[in-house]
Amino acid sequence: MDSGDFSIPPPAPTITGPRSPAAPAPPPSENVFGPPPENAFGEPPRLAGQASNLRKRIGSALAALVAVIAKFFTAIKGGLLLLPKLKLLTTSGTALVSVAAYSLFWGWPFAAGFVVLLFVHEMGHVLQLRREGIKASAPMFIPFLGAVITAKSLGENALAEARVGLAGPILGSLGAAVVGVAGALTGSTILLALAYVGFLLNLFNLLPVVPLDGGRAMAAMAPWMWFLGFGALVAMVFIFPNPILLIIVLFGGMETWRRWQQRKTRSLEQAAYYRVSPRNRLLVAAVYIGLIAALAFGMHETHVLTSAGHSFRTV
Repeated sequence: MDSGDFSIPPPAPTITGPRSPAAPAPPPSENVFGPPPENAFGEPPRLAGQASNLRKRIGSALAALVAVIAKFFTAIKGGLLLLPKLKLLTTSGTALVSVAAYSLFWGWPFAAGFVVLLFVHEMGHVLQLRREGIKASAPMFIPFLGAVITAKSLGENALAEARVGLAGPILGSLGAAVVGVAGALTGSTILLALAYVGFLLNLFNLLPVVPLDGGRAMAAMAPWMWFLGFGALVAMVFIFPNPILLIIVLFGGMETWRRWQQRKTRSLEQAAYYRVSPRNRLLVAAVYIGLIAALAFGMHETHVLTSAGHSFRTV
């Protein structure tokens, strides 16, 4: 009886020829036969390396671009913080240019004093605009044309516009008066001449035509006076031919026409803007006429055209 055990017969011996020494296997990175193996992306190793380098270069370029943009916005932020200083530089820079331009005709001392008087005049407008709750720019000087300021508006109504317009000649007249008193006390003809020109400048600005200060006052008093003032300005161009007067005539004509066309619409907005009480009209008229009288008196007292044989042209 079988015991139930079994065994696997040994494999049959194989017959082989004489063995030769084993040849070394090629390194994994080399492939002796056939094309190079593909990587996980289906690309040959060399192409994969080139793509990797390209990605690195693109990443570096993007990082550099982001850095440049960040520096750009940092510079803008710094510029915004420097805006107040830039405004100061604009005022002082244009003032120096104006002094240099006026000095070609009047000399440095007189030119510097004249620019200071212009600054005082313009600051009258700036201070009154701030009192009206309106932000105004710093004065900017334009050689042979004076100085200008910019603001979103001149007030909520014609009365506010008149206050802003008259504030410049008021403060400017006070500045010229201070110079005139100093000239009288010291006997300086240069200071007297400077005061004279200051009074003349403020008086000229009271011509009742926009955009001059007198035209601002007329908005609250009698807007029809704009045409009378414009006619006087045109007459001055023929009597005293001057390119500066011609420029003022051109701007005055366009501004007068524009505002008169607005008034002709008779809209509620226009009616509300020009609605001024009789009492306030009289107050504006009193200040306006008083300024003209004071400026004429100041010009008379500081007149040095023939004083002691001195000619104003040589100042």
